[in-house]
Amino acid sequence: MATLKHISSKNSDYTAIEAYLVYQHDAFTGKQLLDEQGKPKLRDSYLLDTLECGDFSFATACLLANRKYGKNTQHGDIKSHQYIISFDPRDAADNGLTMEKAQALGLKFCSENFPGHPAIVCTHPDGHNRSGNIHVHIVIGSIRTREVERKPYMQKPRDWREGMKHSSTAQTMRHLRVEVMELCEGAGLYQIDLLNGSKERVSEAEYWARRRGQLKLDRENAALTTAGQQPRQKKFETVKDTLRRQISSVLHRATSFEDFSDRLLQQYGIAVKESREQLSYLPAGRTKFIRAKHLGDNYDKKAVFATLNANAEHKPKVQFKQDTIGKLIDIQAKLAKGKGTGYERWAKKYNLKAMAQTLILLQEKDLLNEDALNQRIAKLETKYHDALAVVKDLEGRMKFNKELRYQVAAYASTKIITQQLKAAKRPAAFEEQHRAELTAYRAAAAYFKANNITKLPSPKKLEAEYAQLASEKAKFYEQYKEAKEELLKLKTAKQNVASFFREEEPAQQER
Repeated sequence: MATLKHISSKNSDYTAIEAYLVYQHDAFTGKQLLDEQGKPKLRDSYLLDTLECGDFSFATACLLANRKYGKNTQHGDIKSHQYIISFDPRDAADNGLTMEKAQALGLKFCSENFPGHPAIVCTHPDGHNRSGNIHVHIVIGSIRTREVERKPYMQKPRDWREGMKHSSTAQTMRHLRVEVMELCEGAGLYQIDLLNGSKERVSEAEYWARRRGQLKLDRENAALTTAGQQPRQKKFETVKDTLRRQISSVLHRATSFEDFSDRLLQQYGIAVKESREQLSYLPAGRTKFIRAKHLGDNYDKKAVFATLNANAEHKPKVQFKQDTIGKLIDIQAKLAKGKGTGYERWAKKYNLKAMAQTLILLQEKDLLNEDALNQRIAKLETKYHDALAVVKDLEGRMKFNKELRYQVAAYASTKIITQQLKAAKRPAAFEEQHRAELTAYRAAAAYFKANNITKLPSPKKLEAEYAQLASEKAKFYEQYKEAKEELLKLKTAKQNVASFFREEEPAQQER
């Protein structure tokens, strides 16, 4: 699982990079670690070679190249490039990777891909994250000191001509990633697809912010544990980590982009916008949007819309009528309970939609007059309760019909067993053998007696009666359902109008 990383440097002190590769440095501050005598501490283990430097050191070779070609004279010029190939920690145990083998692979990679550049190739046995991964640093001076043979991947003169500066373009990085993949394949090492990148894009700055934050959190938790308190958080999250988690928690439940953006704003105060086929997110408390490409592939437009479409297909489809309305939210009450500004923005947007739907409904029903609205509500309540009473009565009769049919069938199927019992030579043994059938017969007989049924109805007649009852129930249930739906909408509309005017009165008085 080798990875490739590129770092460009504008530092004109070429000895600094060699010192970094040879001496120990603090992982967070970058400062050299000193021993008891105040001298820099050498790394415990490393291998270092130079290429294209002649009889000079790397730093001298780079300075001579700058002077010869009159380049890298400005502060903002890129003086050197560093490429780091990090191998999978499992390669040492599983595939026999050693520092010597890694160094040889690094030298080969450097000579084939950066010919003509002064270079340092240095191998370390472990990374600063203590994961045990052998990795190779390849540092090249930015100026090519000799013209080289043009190869197929070289597209511009700067890639082969003497005195030209190296440029790490997207095309160059793609070529180098392919080279790393082929390098691992040829050496029998673990590898991944470097061309498609990581699903979660973590920048160098965010990586170190995680490391520093986790270190600080671990210290605070250790102090809490010593004091006998339970730590509340064990894993540190950067702003982007929190944003990724919040987006993911909303994304798997949303079924449309509008639903997705509304949920983000309501739950976390996160605004989302689409611009130039790209999504950007604005967390609460920030003034600058964070682009999806800086969060990872799972948060860009293509992935988000694919997830929303999949959610919409799997979620049961519910048919909503156009006049469906929601209740207005008491924003001030919610803010008093601790809701933030993100929720306030969402609630204002929601209330505008709800009030617009309310007015559309009342206009369509011609109920803008308060008396007409109250009369219609009273009429619907009567219709609703009457239809509900009929439905309940029909349901009771259907239940009785179903139980009666069951008892009639049980009685008819077990009656012959009762007759055989009377003629049995050993009644006790016969009853023990047919206990289930006789119990069902006696239960049916008791049911008929309890309900004063002296003559059993025909099963066909009972089935016809049940079908008739079901048909009547469906008709009255539809009336009940229609009355209930319209009643709820009109009551909500009435409540929304009252809430709207209650909020408007103080505002008008203030004006």
